[in-house]
Formats: sequence, structure tokens, C-alpha cells
Amino acid sequence: MRFAVRNWFAWTSERVSAAQWRDWGGPCRHEDFIAPVALPLSLRRRATPIGQTLLAGALGFGDMVQRARYVLASRHGEFSRARQTLMTLAQEEELSPAEFSMSVHHGLAGLLSIHARNREGHTALAAGTESFACGLLEAAACIAENPQTPILLLYADEKLPHEFTGLAGPESALPCVMVLGLTAPQMDEGDILLAQQPTSRPEAPTPSAALDFLRFLLSGSRQAVSHGESWDWTWRHA
Repeated sequence: MRFAVRNWFAWTSERVSAAQWRDWGGPCRHEDFIAPVALPLSLRRRATPIGQTLLAGALGFGDMVQRARYVLASRHGEFSRARQTLMTLAQEEELSPAEFSMSVHHGLAGLLSIHARNREGHTALAAGTESFACGLLEAAACIAENPQTPILLLYADEKLPHEFTGLAGPESALPCVMVLGLTAPQMDEGDILLAQQPTSRPEAPTPSAALDFLRFLLSGSRQAVSHGESWDWTWRHA
């Protein structure tokens, strides 16, 4: 599958600015970094901190937020919200309607689409440690199906609470937020080819396909491979 990355936003607890990402990943493509915007109160009060970071990054993409289809990829979603809902149920207390309405996996994509008055629709998926890579595959498939509609790939994950330590696979690269503005290929050197094949590696997967992809994008490398639990993902500049 072939697509183009037009601009990007990324955040971790260690790297928040274009300069910090340049020091980490290399000198290329930093002019396409999207700075987050201040959230209006209507969004800020309905999202957890990780969700606020994702929404602030997405709104920085300007009019693309209004005309793109969204693909939301996340292993756990806003799990701190889901955890609080579960604890409330366990204590046999009354649920907050606002908390419950946002506990679904696609809550942030729905909230963003309502705010932006975007009617292109969205897809939400969770695929364990390969959630980002599968989200990128879904985004590329959407572009192949409808090249006229750009895609906003939304990815966000944070570490699970200590009660769940060891149950979710590699989490050393979390928390992480990434937003990619994707369009149909332009047949230039900026185009990216995506391929996947079942993994035959017995060792543990790489900690973060999202950061693997971003390093590939920023460094200008010709090709990169990220090893998942079930698939090996190859990205190559056309």
C-alpha cells in the first residue's frame, strides 16, 4: 500500500517539541511538525490528560480536521476512565453518565468529529502491541479505497495501572501520542510503501511500532522494519 505523510504531531513524556524530536530522530521533515493548540473548555473537561494531548495535537491540523476521515488506534484507550468506571461498578455506586458515555473505545474520535462538524466518519481499532501498525494499515486501505479523502491517524496509549503490570506486553515506550496527516500518493520521493508479513521471530517484539515509524520518517532512512507479536511491518520510501 502506498500513501504520503503530509504533517505530523507526536508527544511522549520525554519529547514534546520539534527540537526534541530532531535530536531524537534526525534532521529530516521537522518543518512538517504540527504544534498543539489550546483546547476549548468543552473538550478539555470531557477528556483525560492523554485524551487532551491527542485532541490538542489533532486540532493543530487546521481544516484537515474538518475534511479528513479519522482512524483511531489505541491498545487501551483512555483506560484511566474505564478503570474508574469499573471501580464504581465494583463498589455498587451510581455511574456518571458523562464518564460512561466517553468510556467507549472510539469516544475521542467521536468527540473530535462533533467538535469539528466532520461527517466523514471514523474507524477505531485495538490490536494489542500492534495497534499503531494496524491503524496505519487501515489508514492506507482507506486512502486506496477513496484517494480524494485525507486521513487523520490518531494514536494514543498510556501505561496500564500497576494492578495490571505484566499483562499487556511491552509498555516501555508509553505514554505516547501521535497524529499523522495522510493523503493519497503524489508519486514523489515523499511517498511511503507499506508491507506486512507474518513474523517468524521468536524473540519479543520491538517496544513501539509508532516510534519505529516516526524515526523512519524523520531520519530519512530508505527502509525500516518493526517487529510485532504477529507481523513484521516494513516501511519504504518510494
